[in-house]
Amino acid sequence: MKLVPSAATVKNALSAHAAIGLLAGALLYLVCLSGTVLVFYEEWQRAEQVDAPEMTAIDAQAVQRGVAAVLESERGKPPTTHLYVHLPVPELPRATITTDTQAVHLDAAGRIAAPEENKWSEFLYGLHYTLHLPGVVGITIVGILGMLMFALSITGLLAHPRIFRDAFRLRTRHGGGVGLADWHNRLSVWTLPFGLAIAITGAAIGLASVTAYALASRYYGNDLEAVYAPIFGGEAKPDTAPGPVPAVATALDYMARNHPDIAITYVTLHDPMTAGQHIQIVASPPRRLIFGEYYAFDAAGRFHGTAGLSDGAIGQQMAASNYNLHFGNYGGLPVKIAYCLFGLALTVVSATGVYIWLGKRRRRGVYEPRLLGAWHGVIWGAPAALAVTLVARFAFGNAAPFTAIFWGLLVLAIVGAVLVAGRRAAAEASIGAPATI
Repeated sequence: MKLVPSAATVKNALSAHAAIGLLAGALLYLVCLSGTVLVFYEEWQRAEQVDAPEMTAIDAQAVQRGVAAVLESERGKPPTTHLYVHLPVPELPRATITTDTQAVHLDAAGRIAAPEENKWSEFLYGLHYTLHLPGVVGITIVGILGMLMFALSITGLLAHPRIFRDAFRLRTRHGGGVGLADWHNRLSVWTLPFGLAIAITGAAIGLASVTAYALASRYYGNDLEAVYAPIFGGEAKPDTAPGPVPAVATALDYMARNHPDIAITYVTLHDPMTAGQHIQIVASPPRRLIFGEYYAFDAAGRFHGTAGLSDGAIGQQMAASNYNLHFGNYGGLPVKIAYCLFGLALTVVSATGVYIWLGKRRRRGVYEPRLLGAWHGVIWGAPAALAVTLVARFAFGNAAPFTAIFWGLLVLAIVGAVLVAGRRAAAEASIGAPATI
């Protein structure tokens, strides 16, 4: 007996196949859109809390007082595993301390000035980095989307042998989707180096976590820190016995004396107020693409060495360069503006690519108005929902449920567009009108 699926089964399978492709396209579009907006991450933080104290630099003793004040405020709470001090930099001239339970701004004297309020910026970061999915699942999916973007770029080049010759040819008045395809192809060519860089670094960043988990499980007895240690340096063995406030000022004074030309961005305290605590300073060498070098100190502020991100193995330096290359955190505002424009072009490319694909299916006789409606909902619903979350931030403050607002509005936009498309298609079918795309 020969099993042959019915025509209805084949049609449903093709629709499901197309819907899966549409989902992948929608996620890629969201990553491109959120990444374009996220280029101005520091600027968004400043806009969210305009009254936070700002300064071009902060004294080492002021940082010490701030660290002591924050640690004192956490007495009686579960001990924080890490304490981060963000030092003023040109893009974000603020001193901020973050622990496992709180984040506060410091004034120039090291006093606690106010809680940090940048939940919208963090919401945006989460959308781009993990699509608001849990931990390693979300970042892995985003990494896979980076691989998809790379594959689409390469196959697009191979599929259009004249793509560079026609780099400035636009047939905007032609029908049949030709004009849309020309814009898609031209923008793809103009942004090709940027798109490849973003795709490769995004895939590397996104898939690093799942790769590290696999290596830890297979070779390191589930010790994730041991996987990262050869690249970023390891942590000392914990000792939970009580300890004093670490000498952060001493470590900062060492950096000022021995590395006055290197901009310090972060001070990290590992296991603060314990006998096993130690200090780590992140500083960015000038004219380098790496996000920074790690300088290790003990709790008394004595220098122990560097991780080698600036002058170690080439793999270390490449790993440390991924972040700035992907997010545009180098070169100041001009580079950010360029990243924003190129990111906008990539967003348009991802949007038009699906429209072209649906148009080709339509011309082959496979017209799916609901899928087209769903794509309309994604393309116009996502930026609209993002704008509403920003309005909610300034209307209702830091506690507004940005994630729920965004995804709720996006789902409503998609469902509404599908319903409208379905009704329009039914009306056209009832009068024998030709469907359009």
